[in-house]
Amino acid sequence: DFVFPSFRELAAALVRGVDPVEYLEYHRGTWHGGPYDPMAARFAPICVPVATQLCHAVGWALGARLDGLRACALAYFGDGASSEGDFHEACNLAGVWRAPVVFLCQNNGWAISVPVRSQTAGEIWRRAEGYGFPGLRVDGNDVLAVYAATREAVERARAGEGPTLIEAVTYRLGPHSTADDPTRYRDPEEVERFAAEDPIARYRAFLLARGVVDEAFVEACAKEAERRVAEIRAAVVRIPPPPAGELFRPVFAAPTAALERQRAEALGGPGG
Repeated sequence: DFVFPSFRELAAALVRGVDPVEYLEYHRGTWHGGPYDPMAARFAPICVPVATQLCHAVGWALGARLDGLRACALAYFGDGASSEGDFHEACNLAGVWRAPVVFLCQNNGWAISVPVRSQTAGEIWRRAEGYGFPGLRVDGNDVLAVYAATREAVERARAGEGPTLIEAVTYRLGPHSTADDPTRYRDPEEVERFAAEDPIARYRAFLLARGVVDEAFVEACAKEAERRVAEIRAAVVRIPPPPAGELFRPVFAAPTAALERQRAEALGGPGG
C-alpha cells in the first residue's frame, strides 16, 4: 500500500517508519518534500498544492492494479481540498476505473478562515454516490471508529471492489498555520466545546477505563514524548541550509537551456 499525504500527516509518516527529522526538513525549508525515501516508506513526498495528491493516489492505484498488486492507495486531505477541481477529477476517474484507493477527508470544519458551511451545500461523504462508489461519515475524534472505517475501506480496495470516500468529522483546535489568528473569526466558546472532544484525551480515557493502561503508563508516555520532541527539535534546528543551487536541481529530470540560464543569472555563474 502507499500513502499520499497532504502537509499535516506527521502521525501517518511515523507509522510508516519515516524518520521525523527527515520529515520535518521540509517544514524547516531545507528540502523539497523531505529527504526520506518515499519508496522505502511507501509514503509519498509531502504535497502542498491543495488536493493534487488525490490525483497522484489514483494514478498510483491504477498502476498497482495493472502490475497485479493486491494493494491500495490511501489519500489524506481536508474539507477545503474537497472544493478543488482535483478532488472531482480524482474521484471521477477512480469511480469509472474502480481504482483501489481510499479517500480520507479530515473535515475539521474550517478551510483556514472559511467554515465548511460556506464551502459546500451538502455533506462531503455523500458526494461519493455521484461518482459511483461508497461514502461514509465517521466521528473523526474516535480513534477506533476511524480505524474500523479505514480498515474496511482498505480491505474493499484490495479485494478489487473500488474506491471509498471517508469523511472523518473533527475540529481544528489550533490555528491553521503560524500566520493565522483564529480568534479573529471563531467563537472561543465553540473552541472550548470541541476541546472536550479531543481524540487523544478520549482515547486515553477509554484505555484507562478498560484497564488497558494505568496512570503511570500514561505519565511515562507523556514524559517520553516530551523528551523525544526536544530531541527532534534540536536535530531539526541543527540542519544546515542547502546550497543555493539546490533550488534548480529537481525542476526537471534533465535541466533545460532556459533553466541553466536562470541558474547562472541567479547564482552568478554556471557553477553556482
